[in-house]
Amino acid sequence: MTVSLRGTRDVKDDYQLFRLTGLLDAFSEPKFRSVFTQCVEEGPKHFILDLSKIDFIDSSGLGALVQLAKKVQTAGGTLQIVTNPRVTQTVKLVRLEQFLALQGSVETAIENLKSK
Repeated sequence: MTVSLRGTRDVKDDYQLFRLTGLLDAFSEPKFRSVFTQCVEEGPKHFILDLSKIDFIDSSGLGALVQLAKKVQTAGGTLQIVTNPRVTQTVKLVRLEQFLALQGSVETAIENLKSK
């Protein structure tokens, strides 16, 4: 069995930065949900999710992103997703690009946090 999703977590004063690689799909989705549910509870409440190195995302992965966005908003935080063309295309296909706050770079996402 292979691990289809890997990542790192960097906790700053007012946000958490996650850099993920691999596949965000039906196989990795349960672990993704459990890890991020715990991270929302631990804080800080603002999330930057760097998916620029993700190779593939399916409907299960999109569902997990929507659920994460709702949890973060309920906790009073924000979720910004740094994306690549493949992920952007998938998100736009289901018209979630505004809801999921897609960004072109981690730097842009950090600047957006500073301007709030």
